[in-house]
Amino acid sequence: MTDAQPGGHEPIFNMPGPVMALIGVLIAIHVGQEVVLDAASRYDLNLWFAFVPARFAFPEEIPGGTWPLVWTPFTHALLHANWSHAILNIAWLAVFGTPVARRYGAGRFLFAFALTSAAGALAFAAVHSQSAAFLIGASGGISGLTGLAVRFMFQPVVIALDPETNAPVPVGRRLASIREVFANTRSRSLTLIWLALNALTPLLPMLGGIEADIAWQAHLGGFVAGFFLAPFLENRRQS
Repeated sequence: MTDAQPGGHEPIFNMPGPVMALIGVLIAIHVGQEVVLDAASRYDLNLWFAFVPARFAFPEEIPGGTWPLVWTPFTHALLHANWSHAILNIAWLAVFGTPVARRYGAGRFLFAFALTSAAGALAFAAVHSQSAAFLIGASGGISGLTGLAVRFMFQPVVIALDPETNAPVPVGRRLASIREVFANTRSRSLTLIWLALNALTPLLPMLGGIEADIAWQAHLGGFVAGFFLAPFLENRRQS
């Protein structure tokens, strides 16, 4: 059940504030890139705020050296290549960020997004350690939110008794163990399909001659990080 606005009308955007705020930031940054910056300025923006794995291998050949590695594992998630890239990630964020933000609140939601974005960047660097390509996009962090959400979103709702009225009250879904995730048909299907699609991405050129410019390593790294981060956030939520 959701809170209705005065007059009995449902809110137009039924998303938690932190999710809407993050979407607003992603849109504002991309609008700024499209409207304010020229091609040279956008390159400089990516140079300093996109994640570049080669900064580990030969930092002396890239402006800024290793210093941008302090922030770029996080800031790369705020940049997008074009509107289709941004809109796809925003839609994905709305779907899987919403249950995470509702369960854990703004602080832990944003912490999870930042941490799994960094995990995705490091997974990308592990495969492309010599690459000077720019890694940009929120998909690693959103993959992390997906990994978090799959741990509870398909589980049964826990019912408790109100201490005053003794009436049954829903208190949310419990966190599933790893075994329970794979025992549940829906959470198992989502997890396996999602992992398989990303694992097969590098094979697309061989399977169908399709060149896919997708950072599947960041998706997998973010998802796995979020999947295993869930119990730590849960302990904080209950403390």
